[in-house]
Amino acid sequence: MSNTEHEKIAQIVGDYVDEYTGLPLSHTQSLGAIVIDNDSASIDITLGYPAAGVAESMAEAIRVEVLSHSSLSTATVNISSHIQSRARSSKIASLDAVKNIIAIASGKGGVGKSATALNVALALHLEGAKVGLLDADIYGPSQPLMLGIPSDRRPEVQDQKYFVPIEAYGLQTMSMGYLVTDKTPMVWRGPMVSGALTQMVNQTLWQDLDYLIIDMPPGTGDIQLTLSQQVPVTGAAVVTTPQDIALLDAKKGIEMFRKVNVPCLGIVENMSTHTCSECGHNEAIFGDGGGERIAEEYDVPLLGKLPLALEIRKGLDEGKPLVAVSPGSLLAIQYRHIARKLAAQLCIPNANTEAMRAGPKIIVSND
Repeated sequence: MSNTEHEKIAQIVGDYVDEYTGLPLSHTQSLGAIVIDNDSASIDITLGYPAAGVAESMAEAIRVEVLSHSSLSTATVNISSHIQSRARSSKIASLDAVKNIIAIASGKGGVGKSATALNVALALHLEGAKVGLLDADIYGPSQPLMLGIPSDRRPEVQDQKYFVPIEAYGLQTMSMGYLVTDKTPMVWRGPMVSGALTQMVNQTLWQDLDYLIIDMPPGTGDIQLTLSQQVPVTGAAVVTTPQDIALLDAKKGIEMFRKVNVPCLGIVENMSTHTCSECGHNEAIFGDGGGERIAEEYDVPLLGKLPLALEIRKGLDEGKPLVAVSPGSLLAIQYRHIARKLAAQLCIPNANTEAMRAGPKIIVSND
């Protein structure tokens, strides 16, 4: 097989546009070795985000593309993931074991931020990543209930200094809800809350995480700014509903992250539509197109749109989050799509131009 044909195969694979980054594979350093043996080829691709749910279908699409535009008779495409650390430098020792920190925020309460944070964390875990979840809502911690953690469960303490995260559904989790009871009101002033949050961040012993998802408190006040400035957040996603009032607050959330130099990775539009359980009629109760408008205005991706669904609410109330207990359901598939797209955003600004120009490694044998 000629060198021209080798280069052609490399170009075919390199030109394949990844659905989740929106870029050709050659632009994200995803191309690995291409081993050619007579009229067969083995092609390695390494994605920078977890993609267990789509790796097989992506590999098949690339295989078909290669066979359609080359003289090969067979081709094997091997897709794996390698998640790199893009966390900003930090003096917090407990975060040394965390590769990426993603904040899930909202400009106001009641838009489903905590539900989104939990199900996205679970979706990333299903896609093959090691994931932690920090419930940073000091006044109203809800993750322990949604995870089904007993109210009397307390985290273990190591070396009389660190909290050991509580494992739930494959996630490492920490919340103020583990340290107080549901009958203990957080009647604290701002500095006390900021201090408690900082202590929880500093003293949680995370173990080898690809992603730490932070369920941020709602709003854009002092606590949110303190957290954004003290924790080396890699990027943030903002949850909103299509409602005009919620969109106004979502803009404030994006602006807050801009002020502290945290990139906004995208928008999640929650409660987008509702489907009647009786007649099947689909209706945009809170308005239509809001997520698209704000994503376009701020030039950030719309990560996905989620419906107002009874299954989501019911599962969380029972401590059985939908993505964990029904991973193959339509709603879980939507969350997994959002999770992949969110994680893939971290791969986009890190493409190395020298590596792109170098191209993949091509190995030829028996030619």
